[in-house]
Amino acid sequence: MIHDMGGKYHHGDLRAELVRVSLDLIAEQGLGAFSVAEVARRAKVSPGAPYRHFPDKESLLAAIAATVACQLADRVQEAVEAESEPVAALAAAAGAYTEYLIERRAGMNIIYSDGLQGPEHATLHEQTRRLTDQFVMLCLTVADRPQDGLELMEQLFTQAHGYGTFYLDGVFTKQGYSTEVVVRKSVEAARAAIEGRTKM
Repeated sequence: MIHDMGGKYHHGDLRAELVRVSLDLIAEQGLGAFSVAEVARRAKVSPGAPYRHFPDKESLLAAIAATVACQLADRVQEAVEAESEPVAALAAAAGAYTEYLIERRAGMNIIYSDGLQGPEHATLHEQTRRLTDQFVMLCLTVADRPQDGLELMEQLFTQAHGYGTFYLDGVFTKQGYSTEVVVRKSVEAARAAIEGRTKM
């Protein structure tokens, strides 16, 4: 039982609810708007309630980042499984990243937030590896050399994030681009990058 300004507040899983509310806040207003106090207000709990589950803001942010990495990995896996050949699968993975970033304003900008690199955030690191391993394996499949594969992965993440950021910052919306157009352009750019290093 958690006390709120209006009286008693019951919640089955406050920890999960705080992460969900945080993700919605970031999706609406960006990472700069994130604060424990605002999350508590939106969750309709007292300002101190989140600290019963997360000792500090960094711990809550790590849980948010782990959720982002997990959701991204799921989205990428779904996109990859819809394709039958490696180049198309890898390009689709990049498009899936861009689409998620546009929807949630969350991607590598959240996963690699300052202060989240320590060993205490093991769940985040596990989910991040799951996401990056999907790209690594596909990149190594299409690249001529391992180093080319790693460089390709870096390029694809950079491009995919860039397309999403340009949309969120209004650069592409000024051109009249819809989300679907931006995702398609991200996929096309990824395919061009892949074909520049391909051995297929």
